Amino acid sequence: MVYDTLLVAAVLMLATVLVIIPLGREVPSGSLGFQIYLVVVAWCYFAISWRAGQTLGMKAWRITIDAGDQPPGWLATAVRFGVALISIGCLGLGFFWSLFRADRATWHDLASDTRLLVTPRPSRKA
Repeated sequence: MVYDTLLVAAVLMLATVLVIIPLGREVPSGSLGFQIYLVVVAWCYFAISWRAGQTLGMKAWRITIDAGDQPPGWLATAVRFGVALISIGCLGLGFFWSLFRADRATWHDLASDTRLLVTPRPSRKA
């Protein structure tokens, strides 16, 4: 999550620049339209990455997202993203929840009918 947070911060900075430069001025604080725009940009980063199988942060830890026979659909990524935000808003309770499940599923895994898989490290041959 830390890796992806840093990447999303960079993406949001770029998205902000793409709005501020053409406007030639700052965006008013509390602008609901701008906040929605930033949430959609963050969702796009995750949705595109999840549909490809993993985010860059997940790739570093050899984690892939599994939605069955095909990549998660756009609706599944939106549900996964929204429920993950709710989970974070509940002080991480949706993530903590996974510690008490045998399958380690979080709220957003359950809501989007996806799961995370860890690819074993390749063995080293002498």
